[in-house]
Amino acid sequence: MLVVKVPATSANMGPGFDSLGVALNLYLTVEVIEPSDTWYIEHEYEHMPHDHRNFLVHMIKKVSEKIPPHHLRMTSDIPLTRGLGSSSSAIVAAIEIADQLGNLQLSRDTKIQLATKFEGHPDNVVPAILGNMVSSTVINRRVYWSKIYLKQMAFVALIPNKPLSTRKSRNVLPHEIPLSKAAEVSATSNVLVAHLSRGYYKRIKKLIENDQFHEPYRAELVPELLRVRELLKHEKTYGTYLSGAGPTVMTITHKHDANAIYNLIKDAFFDYRVCILDVDTQGVVVEKTSVN
Repeated sequence: MLVVKVPATSANMGPGFDSLGVALNLYLTVEVIEPSDTWYIEHEYEHMPHDHRNFLVHMIKKVSEKIPPHHLRMTSDIPLTRGLGSSSSAIVAAIEIADQLGNLQLSRDTKIQLATKFEGHPDNVVPAILGNMVSSTVINRRVYWSKIYLKQMAFVALIPNKPLSTRKSRNVLPHEIPLSKAAEVSATSNVLVAHLSRGYYKRIKKLIENDQFHEPYRAELVPELLRVRELLKHEKTYGTYLSGAGPTVMTITHKHDANAIYNLIKDAFFDYRVCILDVDTQGVVVEKTSVN
């Protein structure tokens, strides 16, 4: 039996719009049970197809139409449409399944290029493949990336109960922004990545909370963002940002302070899901097990 395990991801970290993402320890797991006459996917989601119309199968066939139908079992603790890379994890899983079942022998680079092509941007799929934090970009349809290794860092996620579609969240963004603003945010992102790479975490809070690419426009859709920032402005954190397109609000802190930050957020948002997440350092994992 083939088992594919893909981590959740949190992207758009501060000014790192469509570029800066990190793999976290929530997972999508897909088990390839056996060949079948037709595609069948076991799962517990309402309103999600179990047959060839399932997004996972669609992505597998997008890699190669020659992959024969199989019986799959899908489980996940990544919440859907919450800004934690649920669609990206499915894309990465599909590429690995197609690679294994079709004996395609895809290189890691090819998987990155394919995943980015399917998703439309690299900030979720690349850390889902590689693990850790990754800064990435696309130039002339090719993905370039650099991995960042984080130490003793925890992510406290405030996950609203209601989903927010990426399309709706994208629609509030302007088509253009002034050159001066773009230059400022680009420079801020450069300094942020430099500090993250060197471990200068105490210097990053103002940088993470100085995005002007997307957060000012999406804050109306996710009012929790500014509420959490106000709540934690005097606390020991490395910054709070909108994860992906939202609505999850992510706060970065030292592992030693994570429980205290969790308690503050949970007390203020008692009816929300709040969890402490660690960095996933492996990325996607593929296991082959024998069935007795």
